[in-house]
Amino acid sequence: MPVGKEGNVKWVDGLRGLASSLVVLTHIARAFDGDLFFPASAADAAPRVLQLPFLRILVQGRIGVTIFSFVTGYVCALKPIKLYRQNNQDAAFNAVAKSALNRVPRLIIPCSLATVIIWFMAQLGMFLVGKSSDCWWCGKTAPDRMGNIFSSINHLIFNIINTWTHGANAYDGNQWTLLPLLRGSMQVYTFIVATAYLQPRYRMIASLIVYFYFYIAGDSAFGMQFFWGVFLCDVQNHPSANEFLVKRPRISRVLAIVFLTLGLYVASYPEGHPEWATWSRWQYRVLVHIVPKGGEIPRFGSGIGLQLITLGLHFMPALRDFLSSKYLLWLGKQSFAVYLLHGPLLRSVLCWMVYGIYVPPDITNENGEVLHGKLVFPGAMRLLIALPFWIPLNYGAAMLWTGYVDPWCARLTEKIVSYIKLSRDEKGVLLPQ
Repeated sequence: MPVGKEGNVKWVDGLRGLASSLVVLTHIARAFDGDLFFPASAADAAPRVLQLPFLRILVQGRIGVTIFSFVTGYVCALKPIKLYRQNNQDAAFNAVAKSALNRVPRLIIPCSLATVIIWFMAQLGMFLVGKSSDCWWCGKTAPDRMGNIFSSINHLIFNIINTWTHGANAYDGNQWTLLPLLRGSMQVYTFIVATAYLQPRYRMIASLIVYFYFYIAGDSAFGMQFFWGVFLCDVQNHPSANEFLVKRPRISRVLAIVFLTLGLYVASYPEGHPEWATWSRWQYRVLVHIVPKGGEIPRFGSGIGLQLITLGLHFMPALRDFLSSKYLLWLGKQSFAVYLLHGPLLRSVLCWMVYGIYVPPDITNENGEVLHGKLVFPGAMRLLIALPFWIPLNYGAAMLWTGYVDPWCARLTEKIVSYIKLSRDEKGVLLPQ
């Protein structure tokens, strides 16, 4: 997730900034308007604007996690591949070793700290309104407040560990992606070292072979995207590929438009009920023959769509320059913090804005059964009024995290790595142990 000093990855950082924003929008939609994930609200209903293809990607942010996987593969491979093309394998090995060693604490430390903060919020009762509301997503993902402090601390430690062993965290369900992202980065590093002495064309073929391995395995959200990122990184560092863009600009623009349009269309595949609209029904008829048996068609739609989109970006340098604009780079800079913080802020502050701060009391009926009070969604207008205040609050909190917490995590990582790694002299030669 955080991009290191692997080289000029500005457009990729801008793309990642868009991905984090899409994740925020999709969780708002999932919490308050689940019908947006279908092509229509009912079989015989007319589609709403955000249920139409292309536009629905804004709220059906399933592609966001797919982009994170692509960025991980691309960024982890970028510096070594550049060094390989300069026949500087030793420097590439050093870069891989340093990046791999830093990546583990660089992910685990801030995510664990975020989990501790959410644990405190849960113990203070900050999620009680969300759990008492009719927002099923808030109720399902908000952690419970535990009465026993020792059991609560034990539960916290268990979930911090469980995030990196089983990809589950009761305090922040969004952290499920972090284990496959960390695992995928290590797979990319292993691949990069194993292919160090291959000719570039054969390394690209090898990355496509691994890509198709994950395609057959049905891992469209992670495995396929990691090695598509490696492949595209190699392509964009290939002289003949860049020469094609310079010498054939018209063909490149046509290819870019075709790939971008087709990619956005495929990525629009709904999460459910594709039979409710003609466009998604046609998509299903095609994808059902492409997706391997047992694969998730919606995730494959996002995965294949992203690959077509990134091909379009390759053939249109101007669009990559747009992704490198200062505003999108700012989104990219805040993306990791936004990903960590938007969930607890949605389940607490946004729920307060929408439902109020009053928690309804439990009611005992005539049969002695305890019925939990339920807050009813007051309507879309209340949500629309709250969002212009909540979204800046969300990004303001992310700026504070990026400005203060993230540098502290980086310094702690540097201290840990400096303490455990082999020492070198002033010339960079390893000292005897």
